[in-house]
This record gives sequence, structure tokens and C-alpha cells, in this order.
Amino acid sequence: MERHIQIFLNKLSFAAITIATLTLLLLCLQTPETCVDQSDPNPKPHTRFPRTTCDFTHRSHTSLDKRNRRIWSTNAWVRAVSSYTSLFKTLQVQSHISNHSRVLIVSAGPGQAVMALNNMGVTDVTGVELMDSPPLVSRADPHNLPFFDGSFDFGFSGYLDRALFPGRYVAEMERTVSSGGVCVVAVEECGAREVDEVVKLFKRSKFLSAKNVTLAGEMMTRIIMRVMNHS
Repeated sequence: MERHIQIFLNKLSFAAITIATLTLLLLCLQTPETCVDQSDPNPKPHTRFPRTTCDFTHRSHTSLDKRNRRIWSTNAWVRAVSSYTSLFKTLQVQSHISNHSRVLIVSAGPGQAVMALNNMGVTDVTGVELMDSPPLVSRADPHNLPFFDGSFDFGFSGYLDRALFPGRYVAEMERTVSSGGVCVVAVEECGAREVDEVVKLFKRSKFLSAKNVTLAGEMMTRIIMRVMNHS
């Protein structure tokens, strides 16, 4: 009796699997009529998708301008721009930067530092990052900057401590900033010993000062270096 029951259960399981397989196959082959292009006399099964994914002509796209306005209006963005503005105004008072300076922002992220300088009236600002964020930031490798020697008067980076090769990173900043110009970097808040280690990365610059500041909500140490003669 138990053998007959087992055989019956096996047959029942096989029948259930067969029905499920046929049902799945039928669902895969069946195309929703709402997605069939009525103008196509011979629609191909592999081109049929639900309207939400295939009907691109009716899908609204967010323009770059709208996307940027949405990002630039967030509290986080406004606070970050404000903190960079405070930093640059202090450097402006110290005569390290002016509205006529040619400025390079390395590892500019989405561009808060670039916007801060533009808002201050500094118009010649170039921001670079591994991924571009138009219109504020262009794509470039911070370890291999696509600029001639001495192209800028002022170089800034708030992310030196995140560089893969800090020595190469700093060397590129020094190379692209003209003699007498200034390189300013910000690293995670640190003490005198760590500041000395950062200063040693600059082979052609003179240490001017270091100070703890707040940038984009983070406690950082700002270090100012004067680029010496390139020769």
C-alpha cells in the first residue's frame, strides 16, 4: 500500500513540475498587447517588453540643468560651498589668491570649491576629478594632470590624504602651479608630526602655515605651501 502511495506522489510531483514549466514558458512567450508596436507588421518576440521599459519616446528625462539645480539647492551642498568660501576668503585676505588668479582645484568632487570661487568673483577656475561633473568639473587624472608647467597661480586639493600615490599627486600640483604661486591642501585633522610628513611630499615648495579648519562638515588641517623656482 505504501509503495502505491509513493508512486502516486511521484506522479503528482512530476505532473506539478510539468505544469509549472509549461506555464512559465507560456508567460515568457506571451507579449502584452500594450507594448506591441502597431506600425510594425511583423513584430519580433525578443523586441517586446513592457511599456515601462521599451517605450522610450514617452519617458521624461531630467536635463543636466534641472539635475544640477536640484543638487545645488540641497542643504549639504550649500553648507559645503559656504565652508569653502570661508577658507578661500581667508586666503584672499592673506594675498594668496585674487579674482585674477588662475586656479586649479584637484580632486574637485562635484565642484563645491569651484562654485565657491566663482561666487567670489574668481572666474578662471579649473576643477578636475576622475569623473566629470559638468559644468563645474572636468575629467582628469590627478596623478597625471593634462596641463603645462606653471599653468596656474594657485592650486588646491581637499583630498590629498585619499590619493593613491600622494608623492605623485603633490608633484603634479607643484608642476602645474607657477613659481611664486601657492599650493593649499587639506587633510584629515592632524598634529605637527603628520603635517611634517605632508610637507615632505612637496619637493619644490616652502612651508608657510598650517591650521585646523572645517570643510564640508569635516575637521581638516589646511596646509599652505609656496612653490619655489621650477628649475
